[in-house]
Amino acid sequence: MKMKTQCVFPEVSRMHAAILVTLTLLTLSVAVSAQEGRSPLQALQDAFVQVAQSVRPAVVNIATTQRPRLQEGRRTPQVPPQFRGPFRDFFGEDFFERFFGEPPQRERRSLGSGVIVDKRGHILTNNHVIEQAEQIEVRLSDKRKFTAQVIGKDPKTDLAVIKIDAPDDLPVARLGDSSKIRIGEWAIAIGNPFGLNQTVTVGVISAVGRSDVGITTYEDFIQTDASINPGNSGGPLLNLNGEVIGINTAIVATGQGIGFAIPISMAREIKDRLIAQGKVVRGWLGVGIQELTEELAAQFGVKPEEGVLVGNVMKDGPAERGGMRPGDIIQEFNGVRITNVHQLQREVAQSRVGTQARLRVLREKQDLTLTIVLGEQPTELAAAEPSSAPAEAAERFGMTVQDLTPELRNQLRLNNVEGVLVSSIDESGPAARAGIRPGDMITQANREPVKNTRDFARILGQMRRGANLLLLVRRDGNSRFVVLPPKN
Repeated sequence: MKMKTQCVFPEVSRMHAAILVTLTLLTLSVAVSAQEGRSPLQALQDAFVQVAQSVRPAVVNIATTQRPRLQEGRRTPQVPPQFRGPFRDFFGEDFFERFFGEPPQRERRSLGSGVIVDKRGHILTNNHVIEQAEQIEVRLSDKRKFTAQVIGKDPKTDLAVIKIDAPDDLPVARLGDSSKIRIGEWAIAIGNPFGLNQTVTVGVISAVGRSDVGITTYEDFIQTDASINPGNSGGPLLNLNGEVIGINTAIVATGQGIGFAIPISMAREIKDRLIAQGKVVRGWLGVGIQELTEELAAQFGVKPEEGVLVGNVMKDGPAERGGMRPGDIIQEFNGVRITNVHQLQREVAQSRVGTQARLRVLREKQDLTLTIVLGEQPTELAAAEPSSAPAEAAERFGMTVQDLTPELRNQLRLNNVEGVLVSSIDESGPAARAGIRPGDMITQANREPVKNTRDFARILGQMRRGANLLLLVRRDGNSRFVVLPPKN
């Protein structure tokens, strides 16, 4: 009994001491706040106000414009110029296009946000905000407007850097360290949702390290319940110190309080590469890898999170030259313990081309260390042909698709639109639950353009099993993104 008393009471004493210290600090905080005439809640409120006041000047509104182009070979209008305005005013755009062969010259506009990261005028934002823009206008918090140029963009992380030339110094946001954030910490989002300038919302960090969201190739998202809406894209996510800890990127349209931000540690590195080189050059191993499921792990005598499995080694690639074989389990990369596919992909992609990487692998239950000189990731990685036909590939998500014939284009008046047509829907499938209907056009899949069913099947064939599918769906001249989970 005496031994038990000695083992338990010290723990209790330490716990009591910790509680007493916490209560003492809280009491001192309340006392200090009381002496200053502020309650703890008022002090917290003041912190939010201070963050908003200090960072808002560095948050910008980004408006982009893209003009539609005449389809090649389309006849030009025969209406005299002096009559075109009255014809449009009286008959409307659709009548004018149908009878005189001129498409309506509507400008497609989009709004987003960005954050100024240096006094030279570099602005960090999302790639999807400026991806297809022909003109970019940046409006500062003081209402000044500037035309911006694209410095570089990286679709695989959905990040981009643009630049404005201002006659004087610009307000700059401080970048923090996203590796130090904790779940439950306060999070503050600033941006321009629905074009409403300089909107501030508050929430908490809901989760970190989110992947398999289906938004970008390299995913390591911060999840927050701070309200994020269309137009917030590219704006900063902040901590209570007023430091940028993430770049707001996406929301789950069917949920509430689920937003995603790119960690600033990743964004900072991409930003630096884009400013220095105008593009991101990534390291490449030249292997096909997969997760260790419980069944596979049991076969190889390891646990599911003790590495990733090499399924194939590309001929004449860096891994083959370094001695790697199919069936190897990669457990460490440059001293970093590897637990899943996404982690290894990020580690390799962030490494410099031409450097030596030390990999600890398990081969037939024997530990080996391989030294591999990383190559440059090809712009378009070679992919195996899809194992299924286009229609069968789409059926995984509860729909079938078809190419647009000339007759369908004329009937649906889609002469200037590339994509595939949704021909049928499984009423109990993911596509139906997301609101997709027969007759909808799919113009992008996983942020890649879709021109025909072959494109669509190729993109689906590259997806990991069980991954979500991100689609850009067009209906009645309007487009929206939807995320589809595969059928169970």
